[in-house]
Parts: sequence; C-alpha cells; structure tokens
Amino acid sequence: MRRIDSADDIAEGLAALTDCDARLARVIPLAGPVPLRRKPPGYAPLTEIILSQMVSKASANALWRKLELAAGEISPAAVAALSPEALRAAGLSRAKAETLQRVGAAVLSGALDLDHLCALEGPVAIGALTAIKGVGPWTAEVYLLFCAGHPDIFPAGDVALQSAAAHALGLDGRPQSRRLAELALQWSPWRGVAARLLWAYYAEVMRRDTMPLSA
Repeated sequence: MRRIDSADDIAEGLAALTDCDARLARVIPLAGPVPLRRKPPGYAPLTEIILSQMVSKASANALWRKLELAAGEISPAAVAALSPEALRAAGLSRAKAETLQRVGAAVLSGALDLDHLCALEGPVAIGALTAIKGVGPWTAEVYLLFCAGHPDIFPAGDVALQSAAAHALGLDGRPQSRRLAELALQWSPWRGVAARLLWAYYAEVMRRDTMPLSA
C-alpha cells in the first residue's frame, strides 16, 4: 500500500487533487502549508485519538497529562492496571476508560496488532478496529491517516472537515457525514491528502482549533 510519508507525498497528492477538482485548486493557496502530521503506530497514539473524541485540543491534552501521571506511562499494561476510580480521577469518562482498557486488553492478548493493522487495506483495518466496542469509524480513520499514512481515508464524520468543506466549496450548509463521504469519492485515491488540506484550510482561513473533531 502506498503511504503518505513525506512532504513530497503531500505535494503529489495536492497536484492530483488540483487536476480532479477545480474547487480544491482554489483552496490550496488559501490553506497554506499542509502538514504531514504522522505519528508511529501503537497504543499511545491511538489513546491520544480516543481521548480527543468530542473534546477540544486543550481538553484532550489535559486528559493525556492526567492519564500519564496516573499510569506512569501510556501503555496497555499500565492503563490496564489502573482501577476505575483512578481512571475517573484522571478525568476520563466511563466510556473512554473502558474503551482504552478494551483496546489494551486486545493488544496484550495478541488479538489486535496495531503495527500490522497499518499494512492492511482501509476497510479491513477499519473493521478490525471498530470491532472493539467504543472504537468508532472516526477513531479508526484518524488512526489510519496519521499512524499508517493511509492515502485514501477520509473521516467524513469529522465536524471540522464538514465545516471546512462547506466554507471552502461553497456548499449550502455543513454537510452531514454521508453527503461529505459521497463528495469525497471524487478525490480518491488521495482522500487522505484532501482531509489534511481541509484541516489546514480550517485552521488558516476559519481560524479554529486544528485537532480533528468527531461528530
């Protein structure tokens, strides 16, 4: 599978998007530099994504710091060792705490290999992640974008992407997930670069927090 691993890959994707959609050609100079935002695969970056669900970047960062302080490190074994009381004291909701522990248990048992997952095709990898209760499509898609460098993933449920698409493409209101996913089909096989472009546009033009937000 082709990965988005460098600024050259981003540039290639942007050139392809310019050719397939004239609207994006107008968006690119407005958005400014489109960051790569790659992280190594593993439990810690997946934890960071789970913590960022439905909260601001500042709140997600605060949750990370509290969890790291309580656990000593962000690892499957360390988080699994925390009691429900300790997880609540770290600021985690019951749903997030249970999701992190389910993911950790799957990693420790060998049922979930977060490195190998990154080599799988998108639908297969998304299916493996969302099979774990509490891990939804947005979480799986963001993990594959930033930890696997998947070139053709587009988290259509992301509120920031929906808002950026409406503003940048001149849509009549913020599109819901299904409509945005349908719009993004024309950007394949570079939907991962299109998502990065729209997040960059959101930050540069709309002046909002750049952390992906779930619907």
